[in-house]
Amino acid sequence: MSTPLEDYALLSDLRTGPLVSRQGSIDWLCLPRFDSPAAFSAILGDPDDGRWLMHVVDGEVESRRYEPSTFVLETVWRGPSGRARVLDFLPPADDHGDLVRMVECLEGEVEVEHDLRIRFSYARATPWFRRLDDAKDGRAQLSCLAGPDALLLTGPCLHPHNGPDEHEEGTQPHGPDTSGGGPAPRLGGRFPLSAGEQLAWDLTWFSSWEDQPEPVALTESLERTRAFWHDWAQRIEVEGEHADMVARSLLVLRALTHGQTGGIVAAPTTSLPEKFGGSRNWDYRYTWLRDAALTIEVMIDHGFTDGAQLWRDWLLRAVAGDIERLRIMYGLGGERELDEKELDHLAGYEASRPVRIGNGAAEQYQADVPGEVMLALAKLRDHGVREDEYSWGLQRNLLAYCEANLERKDHGIWEMRGEPHHFTHGRVMMWAAFNEGIRAVEEHGLDGDAQRWRGLRDRLQEEILREGYDEERRTFLQTYDGREVDASLLQLPHTGFVAYDDERMVGTVAAIEQDLVDEHGLVHRYRTEAGMDGLEGGEYPFLICCFWLVEQYALSGRVENARALMDQLCGYANDLGLMSEEYDPDSGRLAGNFPQAFSHLSLIRAADALAAAEPREAGG
Repeated sequence: MSTPLEDYALLSDLRTGPLVSRQGSIDWLCLPRFDSPAAFSAILGDPDDGRWLMHVVDGEVESRRYEPSTFVLETVWRGPSGRARVLDFLPPADDHGDLVRMVECLEGEVEVEHDLRIRFSYARATPWFRRLDDAKDGRAQLSCLAGPDALLLTGPCLHPHNGPDEHEEGTQPHGPDTSGGGPAPRLGGRFPLSAGEQLAWDLTWFSSWEDQPEPVALTESLERTRAFWHDWAQRIEVEGEHADMVARSLLVLRALTHGQTGGIVAAPTTSLPEKFGGSRNWDYRYTWLRDAALTIEVMIDHGFTDGAQLWRDWLLRAVAGDIERLRIMYGLGGERELDEKELDHLAGYEASRPVRIGNGAAEQYQADVPGEVMLALAKLRDHGVREDEYSWGLQRNLLAYCEANLERKDHGIWEMRGEPHHFTHGRVMMWAAFNEGIRAVEEHGLDGDAQRWRGLRDRLQEEILREGYDEERRTFLQTYDGREVDASLLQLPHTGFVAYDDERMVGTVAAIEQDLVDEHGLVHRYRTEAGMDGLEGGEYPFLICCFWLVEQYALSGRVENARALMDQLCGYANDLGLMSEEYDPDSGRLAGNFPQAFSHLSLIRAADALAAAEPREAGG
């Protein structure tokens, strides 16, 4: 069985996001960016696909936590003769990426063991290594390189491992001892520590043709990392029963933002399955305009307009003058080529194959995307951030794009790989795009053809109510040409198209409860058995859809239902407050890419909706 996702912690330096298991194994690490090839891919296969295990020999984890308001991970181990504390963190990024692991014996004696297996390019390249002169502070240094990538390991020396792995049955011996230089399948070592003694290792990425960088100053880098996160988190102001979850979710959204480009990844992982053993395994390490826009909205609601402006600048660069070929997602730097490939050599998480890198959905037309972006930029404008000629020019171009594609069918918010349709959610989002254009002219004095946009908006409204609403069943529909519902319809009130307590939404919620809510009270995106998505197999309930239902309940007067479902969903987060894309209620396990921006942003929105509804319920 693969390591449960709930056993993983996220680290971040606003460039990349490794995952560290409860047992001290870093099983996923892409360098230098979230969307770069992985140097550790064990989460998608086995330890030989790359990992860095550091643990106390014969020990067990006593506790783990993030230091408050940071992504400094503290794990306390208890061994047979003592206790130790491990700190894992990424210092704020510069031109190189650093991963620091520090261990201190707290009492008695412990023995710390390492098993480091570096496999660049998703375990397709075994590095060459060589011993270097010691660093200025006396620590040993070892370089590992393959192709364009190089890693510098600084710390007490790890040596090539030459025998079978005592911790893994059936592992074969690895290679000769080439301590003078050569390929390094595995590096390892054991280090005894007594109370008060400390050791630390720093793994630094750099381009293989560059001079090796100086290793980080350990104490200074730890304090700098703490200060970096504290400075950002001190602006978080949340209260109430779910305040800790909201605060951590805001930190997660920040952690998934590239600090230099402003791009926001949907998740830091690829191919973690939507159903264990299935084939719905996608690469989420890119910036979806939709996901990023929804993230920006909640960040603005909580006062973080600076990050929103950085994303707006990213958007201007990514789209540039190519509005007629608008993409639904881009690379973190605005790259457009995200070709989907399969990695046949990786076994997959829980044997879920294929393992994919790149994402073919980047080629899709999805009608809702301009509306999502317009809503986010309108919220930024409403919060006092002035438009300039470029940002408002982009929005006018988005409206021209909507008009040019007014009759075009699309693949929907869920990126179905079947035939295109007119999805009701997408049509409403087009309505929202024109609506925000009109508001920008009438309420903010910007220039634009509001009269033309009003005509297009009203035409869409009439069409949606005629084609996308079933009078007999009293529900909005997934598509104009079908009679199914899907969970994206829960987003219609968020656009302003219809009120949360409108009888048409009440009927839609009843249909969703009947068709998409399972016996555990969890919401599926749509009925996969209807066969519209062009994919095999099923999937678990999606957490974002469940939180959307909390929001709908709260703002339509069903506060008790909202509160009960919110408590249930928050109980699915792991001990560090992290959530993946889906949840399997039968096994009690998180599933899908992890941690997932969609899940965390929708948790924040659900908590905000409950906070807004509860005073009204009390008569306030």
